[in-house]
Amino acid sequence: MSAVSLRGKSLAVSHRTKAQAKKQEGFVRVRKRDLDKLTTEVMQLREFLPRVLNRDLIEMLHKARAAQTNTDTPTSWRVFFTCVDVVKGFFFTMEGSCDHPPLFIITSEKLLLREQLWQSVAELQQQADFCSGLGSATCSLLWSCSAREHTVTQWLADGKLQSFLAVAAQTLESFVRSVDEEMKTEDHNSQEHQFVLALAGTITNIAAVTCGRDFLSSSAHVLLDTLMKLLELMKPGVFPKLKVLMLMALYNVSISVKGLKYISKNLLRLIWSLLDDGDWEVCLHSLRLLQSVLLEEEVLLLLGSSLLDPDLQARVRRLTSTAQPSLRLAAQQTLEDLQALQQDQGCKQSTL
Repeated sequence: MSAVSLRGKSLAVSHRTKAQAKKQEGFVRVRKRDLDKLTTEVMQLREFLPRVLNRDLIEMLHKARAAQTNTDTPTSWRVFFTCVDVVKGFFFTMEGSCDHPPLFIITSEKLLLREQLWQSVAELQQQADFCSGLGSATCSLLWSCSAREHTVTQWLADGKLQSFLAVAAQTLESFVRSVDEEMKTEDHNSQEHQFVLALAGTITNIAAVTCGRDFLSSSAHVLLDTLMKLLELMKPGVFPKLKVLMLMALYNVSISVKGLKYISKNLLRLIWSLLDDGDWEVCLHSLRLLQSVLLEEEVLLLLGSSLLDPDLQARVRRLTSTAQPSLRLAAQQTLEDLQALQQDQGCKQSTL
């Protein structure tokens, strides 16, 4: 009996609890701070939504709906995709703004400005591509023309060569630094690469002519410094054709005693690094530049014992076992010159 009465009491209590819960079902307990925040957001929405959901956006959505139902004509498809792009841009902007309170609502004017910005970026890229193509074509013509000695002589007579060399130095430095900073992959067929190759080739041809070589040695020190600095900056194996043309230009300048004296101050450090470049043509032209130094007695006196460094001979000796015949021959000749210089210095010291 007691068990039955207890069960009945328990059932009665359960019914009363459910009834009370049913009465309180329409109420939720919230903190005052959350309520104030919700009130603020609702007020913001009431204020800003009419600015966003304006007539322009509604008409755009109507056009999209009409274009989606009538997909038979190309015009309808263009309207539809234009509307989709606008609405996608709207929602992407809204999504980004929701993460940063207070709520920022994008307006139709901002959408228009964004579209104009994209159009301006595209136009600037087209202009940059056009300028790169024009520069590449123009400098290729200059490179071809500079192979004729009388052309370089005429350039010097006109007095325009100084300004051209200044622009060439700035362009080469800008290209090399941008490649190094942005870590671009090598694109040997790009307009920019062809542009700087033609610039370096033109400089090389100018230095191949006696009057041009003398001009570079006396009046283009900024260019010579830039070439040597960029050769040090460029990483091993990067743009070997550009390095070769720069080294050929320096070698042509080194034929002039005045030019060799000027570039010799930092030349050995540069040659040491380039002998480990990995590209056989870069190593070959580095050796030829070193041979030019070894053949000039005045420069040997300036460089002193730095040419007798065992590490320099070790790097040259490693190249005597390369598979490239021309590089192997140049390395053997250079090693012989270094050994002859060492013996000569030893004889002089023993005499003293």
